[in-house]
Amino acid sequence: MNVIGSFSSVSLNGAIQRRHAWDLRTTQRASPNINSAHDNLQSCRSSDFNGSRLRIPSWLGRSRESRNVCPLQVVCMDYPRPELENTINFLEAAQLSSSFRSGPRPNKPLQVVIAGAGLAGLSTAKYLADAGHKPILLESRDVLGGKVAAWKDQDGDWYETGLHIFFGAYPNVQNLFSELGINDRLQWKEHSMIFAMPNKPGEFSRFDFPEVLPAPLNGIWAILKNNEMLTWPEKVQFAIGLLPAMVGGQAYVEAQDGLTVKEWMRRQGVPDRVNDEVFIAMSKALNFINPDELSMQCILIALNRFLQEKHGSKMAFLDGNPPERLCMPIVNHIESLGGEVWLNSRLQKIELNSDGTVKHFVLGNGNIIAGDVHVVATPVDILKLLLPQEWRQISYFNKLEKLVGVPVINVHIWFDRKLKNTYDHLLFSRSPLLSVYADMSVTCKEYYDPNRSMLELVFAPAEEWISCSDAEIIAATMQELAKLFPDEIAADQSKAKILKYHVVKTPRSVYKTIPNCEPCRPLQRSPIQGFYLAGDYTKQKYLASMEGAVLSGKLCAQAIVQDYDLLASRVQERQEPEMSIV
Repeated sequence: MNVIGSFSSVSLNGAIQRRHAWDLRTTQRASPNINSAHDNLQSCRSSDFNGSRLRIPSWLGRSRESRNVCPLQVVCMDYPRPELENTINFLEAAQLSSSFRSGPRPNKPLQVVIAGAGLAGLSTAKYLADAGHKPILLESRDVLGGKVAAWKDQDGDWYETGLHIFFGAYPNVQNLFSELGINDRLQWKEHSMIFAMPNKPGEFSRFDFPEVLPAPLNGIWAILKNNEMLTWPEKVQFAIGLLPAMVGGQAYVEAQDGLTVKEWMRRQGVPDRVNDEVFIAMSKALNFINPDELSMQCILIALNRFLQEKHGSKMAFLDGNPPERLCMPIVNHIESLGGEVWLNSRLQKIELNSDGTVKHFVLGNGNIIAGDVHVVATPVDILKLLLPQEWRQISYFNKLEKLVGVPVINVHIWFDRKLKNTYDHLLFSRSPLLSVYADMSVTCKEYYDPNRSMLELVFAPAEEWISCSDAEIIAATMQELAKLFPDEIAADQSKAKILKYHVVKTPRSVYKTIPNCEPCRPLQRSPIQGFYLAGDYTKQKYLASMEGAVLSGKLCAQAIVQDYDLLASRVQERQEPEMSIV
């Protein structure tokens, strides 16, 4: 398929949208089962298979040729990559990355066993390999990515754990893409935030950030120019409410961890309508919960990043599925430096020495793997299940009880036609049941389809729905979509028809950022010598996000490198084999 040009089209509400045109040799698709959800996801979430070196599952490399469709070879025609390299946060992240490559090489590399091949575990392994050590990364499932995992169905279509957006304010993620040479895999969109208008079904309201203005003027301009969601008095009251955060800086932001968004708004005299119009949608997008639960610290951190960096709120989509397009380049890098990645290797137990340090990891199949250093990079809920009884009363581990993953549901619906009332962008639904959504057949190259739309939607808050059937979730989703697409979608499918759907439930996703959680977040270096943690719930400044996961991995690797002399002498004292697998 060859790119033959790009053009603009006018949406139903008159807004200009960027569109792409490709020379398609064929658009024939295999007919899927109507109204059906394929695959039992539970089988993707746990495995007791024998641990093995990384082998790519057959579905991971299968092309769409099996569906009689020409393989996708598309040249990205999205917005240019913004200039991020000169921002302070990007330079700090780059300096930390370079420290692993430029630091002194270890006399004897440490063999570091890491449980969990999500972004935190992959990041830990990548930077340890850069520093000259040998990571052995264990993943319980047959798919990489953790919270960014994805699967291919029998038709060759991908469905993901979540709708993942890469912001300009993600300096460690952006550095990671640069280090791997895959910057071209991010599809940058126009610098806007687009909200649906519940009181005007089918219409949207935009916050457009002008490229000619620096931060924070571009953000202020975007807010002032939008008169559909907030009135001028509401904008003034909100700005006055934010003054203490602007003056007090990071110390003030951290002090707001004890308040919910709603409590903070009322204390500052900010009208309830600001919460209803903006912050319900923002809270659900940031942490999948409503403002009456979310810590205000989370909102202020996001606002700080978005307002202080010119391109901080600019968004990009990955050009395909995360396991292949993001995780595999990290694995290839790790293996090129002598590291190993093992799938189907679930950590079942942490076995201790008599002094309370880690002796080895016991896998689900009974195998034992021991290294010089051990890292757990799983979600916090899994870590809490794995903690040895001897550690549970230690304050460092005991405080983890307050950190609990939030339920999330990701919904994918393939329709029998191309929906018109959408954008090549992330959209805030402002629905009571849905958070954000996107037409992935437009926003993502690999999922591109000129004839049919595939909507990917985040169903949140999901706590009351996580136990419901897929059919119930889809029925509720369709009722909400009928409000977003009044001319194209009806709840009874009398308009657009569902060809198929996938519902991905994550009962415990990122940690729930409720008030007073911050003191409970652990440092990556634990009080147990030779044992470390990585994950977005650990102490780092980007909270529960992909950026937070990647940064936590770098900080975990940094702690291990800093402790090298102590760890190396500990290994020498034990005089045990470098690594044993029984």
